[in-house]
Amino acid sequence: MKVKYIFEILEDISKAKKKADKIQILKQNDTWALKDVIRGSMDMTIKWVIPDGDPPYTPSEAHNHPTDLRRQNSKFKYFVEGMEKDTPQFKKERMFLLMLEGIHPKDAQVVVNMINKKTPKGLTRAIVEETFPGLLQG
Repeated sequence: MKVKYIFEILEDISKAKKKADKIQILKQNDTWALKDVIRGSMDMTIKWVIPDGDPPYTPSEAHNHPTDLRRQNSKFKYFVEGMEKDTPQFKKERMFLLMLEGIHPKDAQVVVNMINKKTPKGLTRAIVEETFPGLLQG
């Protein structure tokens, strides 16, 4: 079975009509990267140090990206307010841009939406709380 990109999982969720189907998709594709994106998008206790809006980056080609969001999500800690205080802001922003440029362009858009607190289409707090109890704090 092919491992799906995060954007593919979120597309499947947005197409699913029933709550049970959405929960099943989430459970079948349970990864830290997916949970991090959901939490980063929906948990209001998480504040980002990256400026809102569309960052100035050049997306990689969809067929030729050097890395994957499932490998890069561990860098999210650098972009959360109050974490990694020893890393200067300009380094955090540069790291963020390099991450966006290295992952699939549709996953890069998922990360930009997360930073801008846009809930993934088709997801609700109730679905997330039923699937991953305790994931969302605020």
